[in-house]
Amino acid sequence: MAKLVSKTYAEALFELAVEEQKEDLLLEEILTVQTSLEENPELIQFLEHPEILKEEKIRVIENIFKGRVSDEVTGFLVVIVTKGRSKELPAIFAEFIAKVKEYKKIGNVQVTSAVELNEQWKERIKEKLLKTTGYRELEITYSVDPSLIGGMVIRLKDRVVDSSIKSKLQLLKDQLLKVSLDQEAE
Repeated sequence: MAKLVSKTYAEALFELAVEEQKEDLLLEEILTVQTSLEENPELIQFLEHPEILKEEKIRVIENIFKGRVSDEVTGFLVVIVTKGRSKELPAIFAEFIAKVKEYKKIGNVQVTSAVELNEQWKERIKEKLLKTTGYRELEITYSVDPSLIGGMVIRLKDRVVDSSIKSKLQLLKDQLLKVSLDQEAE
C-alpha cells in the first residue's frame, strides 16, 4: 500500500512538473527539501506526530519552505501533510526523483567488481553502457566485493549482468551436480 501511495503522489508531482516544463526546477527543489528533512529528523517527527494539529504542521511547512522553494513544491508538501501522508515523504521523493531522471534519460547504475577499477576501466564501462542502454547520462556507483573473485556485476533498474567468476563457478557447479544426478538416475 505504501508503494502505491508514494507512486500516486510522485506521479501527480511529476505530471505537474512536465506540464509546467519545470522538471529541473522541481527536481532541484525536491532534492533540497529531502536534504532538509534528512538533516532535521525532529521535523519529520513533528510532521508525523499524531497529536499535533494539521493546521500547525501546515503553518510550520509554510514558514520553513514558502519563498525558499516554488509554490508548487510548498503546495505539494501542504497536500501531503493535509492528507496525513508525511510518513510517505521519503518514498514519494525517491519515486519522483526516479521518474524525473528516467524522463531526462539519466540512468542509475551499480557496478560491483572484485577489485577497485581504475579511471580508464570506469570510462570504458560508462561508454559501453551509454551505447547499449539509450540513456544520455549515467550516475554510476562503484563498489568492490572480493568474493566475486574476478569480473563484475552491473545492475541497471531491474536488469543484472553478472560476469563474475563467482557466478560462473556456481553455474559450473550446478551443471556438474545435474550431470551427476542424471547419471545416478540411469
